[in-house]
Amino acid sequence: MEVVADSLIQATPLAYASLSILYISFVLISTLILPRMAKNAVTPFLSLLLLAFSICVAATIHHPISHSHRSAASELFASTDGSFPSLEAAYEALRVFDVLGIEKKSHLSTATCQKVLENLKPSSPLKDLYYSLKVNGILKCKVDGEVYKEIASRLKATVKDASTLLDIHYLIGSLVLIKDQDSNVDVLLVDAVGTFHSIKALSQSDGRWRYSSDNPESSTYAAGLALEALAGVISLASSKVDQSKVNTVKKDILKLFDTIEKYDDGTFYFDEKFVGGHEHQGSLSTTSSVVRGITAFAAAISGKINLPSDKILGLAKFILGIGIPGDAKDLFNQVESLAFLESNRISIPLILSLPETVYSLTKKDQLKVSVNTALGSAAPPLTVKLVRAFSTGAKDSAVIESKELQYDKKSGFHVLDIFPKNVNVGVYNFVFEIVLHDSDSEKDYATGGQIHVPIYVTGIIEVSNAEIAVLDSDHGSVETLKALDLAGNDVVSLSANHLQKLRFSFQLKTPHGHVFKPHQAFLKLRHETKVEHIFVVGTTGKKFEIILDFLGLVEKLFYLSGKYDIELTVGDAVMENSFLRLLGHVELDFPEAPEKAVRPPPPPVDSYSRYGPKAEIAHIFRVPEKRPPQNLSHAFLGLILLPFIGFLIGLLRLGVNLKNFPGSTVPATFAILFQLGIGAVLLLYVLFWLKLDLFTTLKTLGLLGALLLFVGHRTLSHLASTSAKLKSA
Repeated sequence: MEVVADSLIQATPLAYASLSILYISFVLISTLILPRMAKNAVTPFLSLLLLAFSICVAATIHHPISHSHRSAASELFASTDGSFPSLEAAYEALRVFDVLGIEKKSHLSTATCQKVLENLKPSSPLKDLYYSLKVNGILKCKVDGEVYKEIASRLKATVKDASTLLDIHYLIGSLVLIKDQDSNVDVLLVDAVGTFHSIKALSQSDGRWRYSSDNPESSTYAAGLALEALAGVISLASSKVDQSKVNTVKKDILKLFDTIEKYDDGTFYFDEKFVGGHEHQGSLSTTSSVVRGITAFAAAISGKINLPSDKILGLAKFILGIGIPGDAKDLFNQVESLAFLESNRISIPLILSLPETVYSLTKKDQLKVSVNTALGSAAPPLTVKLVRAFSTGAKDSAVIESKELQYDKKSGFHVLDIFPKNVNVGVYNFVFEIVLHDSDSEKDYATGGQIHVPIYVTGIIEVSNAEIAVLDSDHGSVETLKALDLAGNDVVSLSANHLQKLRFSFQLKTPHGHVFKPHQAFLKLRHETKVEHIFVVGTTGKKFEIILDFLGLVEKLFYLSGKYDIELTVGDAVMENSFLRLLGHVELDFPEAPEKAVRPPPPPVDSYSRYGPKAEIAHIFRVPEKRPPQNLSHAFLGLILLPFIGFLIGLLRLGVNLKNFPGSTVPATFAILFQLGIGAVLLLYVLFWLKLDLFTTLKTLGLLGALLLFVGHRTLSHLASTSAKLKSA
């Protein structure tokens, strides 16, 4: 549940669109659905709606990496036997564990090290060799120094022949990893300038890169790979790379950032436009590739890349805004890119976050703000300043101005203890600003300037002075007046005719005693036939009041006399005690309906009733026909068997024998098949009598007939030939 909650809270790129959609949904539900709900369901419904609304508001707040990410990583990279599908998958899991501080199990390290040692050899594919070294950099497997030397020798000899950006990336990256893992191995490039030029030749005018010289399409994802490879070439160069070449790459980086995409909340990201020839990369993987490239290049050069700090912070916001990915690859891209931003030499982003965006005046909640790095590490000494706070309905009138939040060392939060008296229940926009204590830190950290955060201030609304009265239509005098305690369970019983009016009024006050106008206030009349009528309760000065003139409503009420239940619905997103309450009933006496009057609609049909049990179907079978007597049936059976008995007697009188049965093999086989075919036909007749239908019998009989025709003809031909030979003899 914690993982899901954090995902909802941190999903940000479309936060404002979601907020608008949710607000429209809130209006529709409030005006159409809520008044039709049962009394015992309204309070949970409003609470759920408020929670959903507050979650969407919180969606504009970016939160650093939390314990939920660690739980997700343990699940997504779980390995029961200690092995992974590939070395790349092993590195991604180990890298995430390393960054998030998750303990690596011993059997995981043992199994993976064995795989690393199997692939650490000069003949291994470049990709496997690269990720073997990556994994070894984390696990520190026992690798012989001679192995490093053999691999480095082969890689240095291959660099000049590499023709694709991916091959160069794996080659240079592997040499850099060997350099970090064994300083005694010679990995310096003899022709670093040539290699630098080979990579730079693949760059495009817009800051993107091609994967090879044969492919004209450019890619943002490839730009990240190229920058990472160039950083490796600089670190492997035997002599310093010309500064003019470095400055050219800096210009390429600035051009690349000109193509960056942006959301309205200050979130920046890179999107991949190249889809041909290589697997399409999503926004997260593309952004992660660029982050790896620019941070690696910034770390390799002596100067500094002058990128706008708001764009670096925007990249961090986008990566955090993904929430908690459900895919292992996405989680790796998220965590690793944040790790690079955490220690980059351009600008380290600081994330301002709030644990809650809904605060109760009744409970006297404290406003808490935290400032951390993207990975949740402590920020440098700073002060959080509340520049101003204003209601969303009155942007020009600030309720709080220029107030510093107090830092609580124990909890790590910057706290506003008590909301000022002029902060009432409602929706506000709080504007925060991060002020670093050390002026030199401003060059190293990105704070984002003024940060706007939507805040919901809620409270228990006091309901008072509720009255319901029946008025005389002619003079407006009160005929019946009753007071109601809407906080209790009082109900009233009234009666009126079509010449009278019904007046209902009440007042709402906030915890500070101000008049409160809720988003919805409805009065509903429900006839005993379940016909409902809903009326909006309007405001008159400091109170809510509605007057129902029954003379003008007789047609709308379909001239239905009888008992009407009276229900009141009052609700708002910032009202903690929203309610739907039965006020009582009124007995209305209307005249008879004219012939042309509109008839009341049929009672609503429960849509779920069609899924209920159906009426039982009673079926009476036809009475069986009367059968003949049993003795008659037996006599008929005997008559049927008489011809068969006569047939057997005739065979005996004729002296049937097997003297003419063929003696040789082939004619004897045909003769046997012929006899079996005759028997099969007789058996088919019996089966037809017992269970087979006519069509099945005819099809089977056709096959047997063809067989009998063939074998019978061969048998008779043999007998005729034998008889002719006897006669000639």
